[in-house]
Amino acid sequence: MKIFVAGSLNMDLTIRAPYVPKKGETVTGEGFLVTPGGKGANQAVACAKLGSRTLMVGCVGNQFGDGLIESLKNCGADVRFVERKEDVSSGIAMIIVSDGDNRIIIDRGANAKVSKELIDRALEEAEAGDYLVVQLEIETETVGYALAKAKEKGMITLLNPAPAAELPANIFSLCDYFLPNQSEAQFYTGIYPENEESAKRCAAALKAKGVQKVIVTMGEHGSVCVSDQGFIGVPAAEAKPVDTTAAGDTFIGAFATKLSEGADDEEAMRFANAAAAVTITRRGAQTAIPTRAEADAIFKR
Repeated sequence: MKIFVAGSLNMDLTIRAPYVPKKGETVTGEGFLVTPGGKGANQAVACAKLGSRTLMVGCVGNQFGDGLIESLKNCGADVRFVERKEDVSSGIAMIIVSDGDNRIIIDRGANAKVSKELIDRALEEAEAGDYLVVQLEIETETVGYALAKAKEKGMITLLNPAPAAELPANIFSLCDYFLPNQSEAQFYTGIYPENEESAKRCAAALKAKGVQKVIVTMGEHGSVCVSDQGFIGVPAAEAKPVDTTAAGDTFIGAFATKLSEGADDEEAMRFANAAAAVTITRRGAQTAIPTRAEADAIFKR
């Protein structure tokens, strides 16, 4: 099975700070890093590093493009469907890391130019049973188009609705898996999932919109899945957080990878939690994502 990841490529500009500055305040930070990121590229890197046949679909601009493409290639992803746009910068993410948590500001740049035509060219190589993974750092209309095209071809679709944004009603019914974190789940339902009861209510609200399966990542509380088959709760793998920047993206990529290998939802969630646990112990985005051996070492404990 192949995994197509249609989404963003960003260069991440990261700095550690003792705390998040208040309005008008200047704070002295340290440890400035420039590393490849973007939710789409991060998830593609996770899929590729964990062993999937992965195709990245997206755009880079006139700054940082070479580095973003090279990072994907070095991890084993197919980059034939990454287009260059010379009239705009690549996407940029400004990240402040404090106490192991992060605050992020994004400029979409070339990510806003991912077109329906590019989606069409990439999905010509897709077959029934392949996977499509998308997020919301490219245009929402393009996301909906990609999901619809994937369903026409009999693909399995995963939407990570991040960053949270208003979605047309028809998008929900195109999602085999809808994978928000807690704050994103609250954005779409008004319910903050923090335990089994609230997660079930939140998932029921999302399923009422047409989603097939809802998986909510809840940080140190693990992850939950609600579907017509019932409720699954999987605890987080134990780890001391250093930088959570790519934890969610690692989870998505690892989950898709394990599904593509024939695993059921619970096994895929356990593997995804294990992979994310490795990621949060390191700084950066793609540089923090584990190899298959590293993820398996936690998963098989």
